[in-house]
Amino acid sequence: MKKYITLLLCVIINFLVALGCSSDDKNSDTPTTPETVAAVAIEKTNSTKIYVHYMPWFETNESSADKKWGYHWTMANKNPNNKDANNRREIASYYYPLIGPYHSGDKSVIENHLLLMKYSGIDGVLIDWYGTYDVYDYRMVKENTEQLIAMLEKVGLEYAIVYEDRVTKSAVDAGKAISVTSAAKTDLAYMEKNYFDDKNYIKVNGKPLLLNFGPIVLQTPAEWTNIFNTLTAKPTFVTLWDQSVEAGDNASGEYAWVYKNSTYLTNFYTNTKPKLSVAIGSAYPGFKDFYAQGGGGAAIGWTIEHNNGATLDETLAMAKNANLNYLQLITWNDFGEGTMFEPTVEFGYTYIEKVKAFAGVKNTENVFPDISQLYNLRTQKKGNADAQRKLDQAFNYFVSMQPTKAKQLLNEIK
Repeated sequence: MKKYITLLLCVIINFLVALGCSSDDKNSDTPTTPETVAAVAIEKTNSTKIYVHYMPWFETNESSADKKWGYHWTMANKNPNNKDANNRREIASYYYPLIGPYHSGDKSVIENHLLLMKYSGIDGVLIDWYGTYDVYDYRMVKENTEQLIAMLEKVGLEYAIVYEDRVTKSAVDAGKAISVTSAAKTDLAYMEKNYFDDKNYIKVNGKPLLLNFGPIVLQTPAEWTNIFNTLTAKPTFVTLWDQSVEAGDNASGEYAWVYKNSTYLTNFYTNTKPKLSVAIGSAYPGFKDFYAQGGGGAAIGWTIEHNNGATLDETLAMAKNANLNYLQLITWNDFGEGTMFEPTVEFGYTYIEKVKAFAGVKNTENVFPDISQLYNLRTQKKGNADAQRKLDQAFNYFVSMQPTKAKQLLNEIK
């Protein structure tokens, strides 16, 4: 009897082993989880830190709660639901994004933007930020900002906040804050708690970098002293050019912007920069606002022509001659003012190619079209889990500076 029991146990064991093998065989074709890899820094010869000003304020009819396109695509009189003969939507800009109008919180869009930046030699993003209060579209801008921040470290890019202090008045006017200084204190406390300690938050002189677009509302040193006194440590605070006097000793420096013509940049580099402990230069491809045409208010009143890239060549050359520690590209995606470095139908990849040359990127392989292909496939294969896993892997290859592997994988996806 013992012999038969032993034999029976052997049969059962062999059956279970065989069943296990069969189960493994069935699962052998199941896509594996994409390999997680650490971001690898791009190699470049220019030591200047290159940052790009970024607008996280775009919304589409699919992303918004009310199913309407956001103001920054429509202004007062444009309707992106209308398409022309080339299937391009009607937007409030003279220029059209290569990937079409988008929602700033869309992970596929963010992935596209950040990979293009990385391979063009950009070190980080300076995010135009409208505070914490639920006024106008500020809440949406904050949410989009945090989607952007979530992916920045994965790609290996830094970031800092450009605070729009004009929002403090909006918060008071809406009855959300008792004073402009209390509104600013709330916003800066949020930054300190949620952003400043991030390992990829930009630090200058050992402290988190904070830019201010202005000051516009908070225009006295006493106000800024009051605001910063509530923080554990004062950030390296940098105002718009010629406006640090409004922050007094609280300001560590100034940054240049875009205005009328290059003589203003010349003056900044020649006369202002030597007096500043922190000076951030600027480079831009042009300026052509759409406000009057879009019914979004009066035109700015001046234009800087793009001149087939000559304007960008000039401002990058000025930056090189100024021997800058920090350069801000103006802007990645302000389509309403026509200052985009983001690839467009009109200019293609021209502007980020010029940034790549300025940065001295050692990887000369042309990967920009492949990064666009990744975005297109994300959209085309939206409901295809297997394809999306492969695209995740392609993203990881791009991030880890293995573009050849990424391209091969993209070409396999049908």
